[in-house]
Amino acid sequence: MTDLTALTGQALAEVAACEALAALEEARVRWLGKKGALTEQLKSLGALPAHERPAAGARINEAKAKLQAAIEARRTALERMQLEHELAERRIDVTLPGRGEEAGGLHPLTRARQRIETLFRRAGFEVASGPEIEDDFHNFEALNIPPDHPARALHDTFYFPDGRLLRTHTSPVQIRSLLTHGAPIALIAPGRVYRRDSDMTHAPMFHQLEGLVVDENVSFAHMKAALHGFLQAFFERDLAMRLRPSYFPFTEPSAEVDMSCVFCNGKGCRTCKQTGWLEISGCGMVHPNVLEASGVDPERYTGYAFGAGIDRLAMLRYGVNDLRLFFENDLRFLRQFQAAFA
Repeated sequence: MTDLTALTGQALAEVAACEALAALEEARVRWLGKKGALTEQLKSLGALPAHERPAAGARINEAKAKLQAAIEARRTALERMQLEHELAERRIDVTLPGRGEEAGGLHPLTRARQRIETLFRRAGFEVASGPEIEDDFHNFEALNIPPDHPARALHDTFYFPDGRLLRTHTSPVQIRSLLTHGAPIALIAPGRVYRRDSDMTHAPMFHQLEGLVVDENVSFAHMKAALHGFLQAFFERDLAMRLRPSYFPFTEPSAEVDMSCVFCNGKGCRTCKQTGWLEISGCGMVHPNVLEASGVDPERYTGYAFGAGIDRLAMLRYGVNDLRLFFENDLRFLRQFQAAFA
């Protein structure tokens, strides 16, 4: 015990002299480890008379605490010095010219959407937008979708606790535009929509194009001409188009739109399942109930509407076979469009 003061002083001096964290750790083990010099002092308590042990033990613990505090203080100082050294070594000169800069490019879905908007603007359509969080009236009820329709089910639609939902199509934009501006009107509504679906050709979030024309004496023939003209302009080739009878709650009559396969020119291939045709859109004459819900007189006005997936149009235009590639942000995939479709 007579050596405790000298040992403590020696230990403190050694800690203060440490210039690296590794050396400091070695000093800690040497003095405070299981076989450390100060730890050994505790083992010697048994040789002291019983009445001296409490005071001696307190002195040893005090010395250990003092040394531990010195070690922690020195460790903090060394870590700060190490950080300052690293910062100095890795200092960046922001005035130097950049390296590895590359020209960016538009995402293929952005290219497709901009092309669609340009083509329809040239044809006299306006581009409209609306909220992605919708209510039941604009997303379903005003579009003549009955309460028991499968599209309203939880397995198909994302709902919020308050009853609002992520829009399942951009048709609500048509309703809002009719309520605000009335007829006549000609617009397209491109944008993000959401449904509970995900595979090679479907995503829970995707992009949809809706079109609407309402005016006096609008006919089915006007719709067919507009769609055929758009498809040929978008794909930049002569395409055949056909309409197949279908059903949609918001149009009557309704039709599915097929175009000749862009990969085999209608001869038949794996993409079109040897039919020569690709389903591309749904369309029809606006249902009178939709016009009434939007404040438009169905006795005076008629109209047509259509909808198509922008992602699907982009897949066909650029020859992409998996929808998920558009959303994975693989630069190797995206750079192909930068070079080939600049």
